[in-house]
Amino acid sequence: MNQAPSPISDLDSHLAQRLREVLRQRQLTPLFQPIIDMQSGAIIGYEGLIRGPSDSPLHSPLNLFKVARACGLSVEVEHLCRRMTLERFAELQLPGKLFLNVSPECLVQAERRHGETLGYIHEVGINPDRVIIELTESHPTYDYDLLREAVRHYRAMGFVIAIDDLGEGFSSLRLWSEIRPEYVKIDMHFVQGINQDPIKLQFVRSIQEIAEKSGTVVIAEGIETDAELLMIRDLGVSCGQGYKIARPHANPDTRLTNDLFAQLRQNGVSIYPHETRRSHEVATAAKLLRHVPAVTPEVQNNRIYEMFKNDPSLQIIPVVSNGVPVGLITRHNLIDRFARPYLRELHGRKSCTLFMDANPLIADKNTPLHSLSQLIVDGDRHHLFNGVIITDQGQYAGMGNAHDLMREITQMQINAARYANPLTMLPGNVPIDEHIDRLLENQTPFCVCYVDLDQFKPYNDVYGYRRGDDMIRLTGKILGAHSDPERDFVGHIGGDDFIVLFQSEDWNSRCQAILTAFSEAVPAFYSEEHRRKGGYVSEDRRGRRVFHSLATISLGLLKVQPGTYGSHHQIAAAAADAKRQAKKIPGNSLFIERRGMPFASEPEAMEEQDAQPRQGRR
Repeated sequence: MNQAPSPISDLDSHLAQRLREVLRQRQLTPLFQPIIDMQSGAIIGYEGLIRGPSDSPLHSPLNLFKVARACGLSVEVEHLCRRMTLERFAELQLPGKLFLNVSPECLVQAERRHGETLGYIHEVGINPDRVIIELTESHPTYDYDLLREAVRHYRAMGFVIAIDDLGEGFSSLRLWSEIRPEYVKIDMHFVQGINQDPIKLQFVRSIQEIAEKSGTVVIAEGIETDAELLMIRDLGVSCGQGYKIARPHANPDTRLTNDLFAQLRQNGVSIYPHETRRSHEVATAAKLLRHVPAVTPEVQNNRIYEMFKNDPSLQIIPVVSNGVPVGLITRHNLIDRFARPYLRELHGRKSCTLFMDANPLIADKNTPLHSLSQLIVDGDRHHLFNGVIITDQGQYAGMGNAHDLMREITQMQINAARYANPLTMLPGNVPIDEHIDRLLENQTPFCVCYVDLDQFKPYNDVYGYRRGDDMIRLTGKILGAHSDPERDFVGHIGGDDFIVLFQSEDWNSRCQAILTAFSEAVPAFYSEEHRRKGGYVSEDRRGRRVFHSLATISLGLLKVQPGTYGSHHQIAAAAADAKRQAKKIPGNSLFIERRGMPFASEPEAMEEQDAQPRQGRR
């Protein structure tokens, strides 16, 4: 019995019919999106894009080519898109190059018409060296020999090659290696939010490094925000494209807006995102692994005694049966027992399992050190002295001791704090130094604000380190709240010392706001009695009773002009001196170090004096 066609079949039939109508009547609209030089702001060319009829499901290029593939019309649709884009580009007399989308599968068609695109170009009067064949990968490409031959043929005709959506396609990195394009376009996924994602930042930096070594020009797609624009510029990426620069348009502008041009030309560096946890450097129990000879359960106690006697450094002997650890024998336990009268005579010929710890701590070599530390803390106390048996897929591999574990964890914490302070999760010393070096290299004027708390140690002694940690966290939040996240860098040196690297021109008012915010927030950290008295009495290091006022904040500020300092070491020393001067000023204070700086004019100096009552100068 014949069945009525399904609604889906009706829809497919309608779309196929509509597609053929689009082809016959050339119902496509070319759009053009500018691609700019990120350093000069000049438009180097345009990507040609296509849209179907606005009143049709085929308006979206995704739907247009999906239906074309289903109908076996991909080549026809793509050639019409190319022809109409070339015609419109010539008609508008747009400057620069035209990036023309071509799919690799169309490029390597057995019945490919290599000369057809060149024929279109000659018809409309465009030089082939102005046209860039942009390979857009929508399906996996496997015949690289055929693709290389097609690319060679296009290059022989004068075309230049680009790869689109690097990082998104099925084999885009392999494609880059195989055809060595003149341009690569980084997929927008890795560009959008790059100012907040250290992994995306690293991906783009790596691509840029490869491109520089291979002589390839990188284009970053999908730039949509001010922060993304400046980050891409600062990374040295040659070219950019995206809604922040200009949207695709049927009649695009031929120059940037004044505002966008000014943004690209502004001095300064972007704020790199930092990693709060360096998860890719997780250390495991394998780092503690030491080879310690094991014995089998059949070995007698007398043999174990001789092993300890002959090697004074030997403290632990693992007992292993068929490669699987079953226990530990400690020097202290065996020697102590055999020192008692007659015990050696009674038990010397018996199995060594008699005096072993049958419940040792066992961990696989891939166990993270932090997890291993927790196992020791949660377990019996003797595990701290006995150490841990380390296995590889259940088989005995060696031993690890608590001393090595503590050393490794301490070093991990020190290293982590250099990148991100564990208390505030703000960038630590390494990112601080790196950011200062970037500012110096870029010859950007900036201000270094060294921040330190006064009367913090006695507060910590009286109220406890947990309350002290809360005050440090509060300080970090205040500094972040009064800094521009896209221009100002806030770092945590350690303890109650912070640093702010201001690129904001209004750094003065931001410093004053920090002083005000801290003075308003800090009384809540004290008891009502101490607030009423304005402080408290406690013993100093010499046992004398001393009155301590409520904690205050000191800001030592150093103005850095291009050429005045050569390294972050010099800046750190000068900023520390400015901080020491600030701490000499009673209360919440701001000290500006002016030595070696250009002198402010007299009216400017008077204006600053009126605006900054809590400030010292030198």
